[in-house]
Amino acid sequence: MLPLSTALLLLNLQKAWDEPHWGSRNHPEAESRIQELLAAFRRSGRPVIHVRQDSPDPHSPLHPAEPGHAFKSGFEPLTGEAVLGASVYCAFSGTELEQFLRHRGLDRLVIVGFSAAHHVSSTVRMAADLGFKVLLVRDAVVSFELEDAEGKVMSPDEIHRVVLAELHGTFGAVLELASILPHLQG
Repeated sequence: MLPLSTALLLLNLQKAWDEPHWGSRNHPEAESRIQELLAAFRRSGRPVIHVRQDSPDPHSPLHPAEPGHAFKSGFEPLTGEAVLGASVYCAFSGTELEQFLRHRGLDRLVIVGFSAAHHVSSTVRMAADLGFKVLLVRDAVVSFELEDAEGKVMSPDEIHRVVLAELHGTFGAVLELASILPHLQG
């Protein structure tokens, strides 16, 4: 059973990620998995925290003036759920996230969302550095293709495998959704 001091941290579940701007992605079922996890957290009464990317770049699809800034359908926050806007990759930088968690006695985070190599990785690393216990849900995190320094495109699956390998063990545990859901019962 996950302790009641565990919060679900939803990173950047915004419409902009559906745009071709980012290139190919992995885990086309990620949003469905995240909805399962979100429903389980809500049923269990554990806290849900939505972090929204508020890009300061007016040309970014994640800029607050753009339609892509809006939450994806089915991921709109419910009354009482925290919503934080982040203007950088890490959800802790320039936000009240750490104070929010500590004030409520929350010491564990289950983290899901977009995108593994940037927002997810930065947030997981900082959470661990701040002393929070982190569970990262492998099949509820999305990666996009990236170009390396030599100009070669790395597939989203390659990026996903490498990023999650770097995080697992050192910064938290990487698990499948199926292994977490039974611990949210009761």
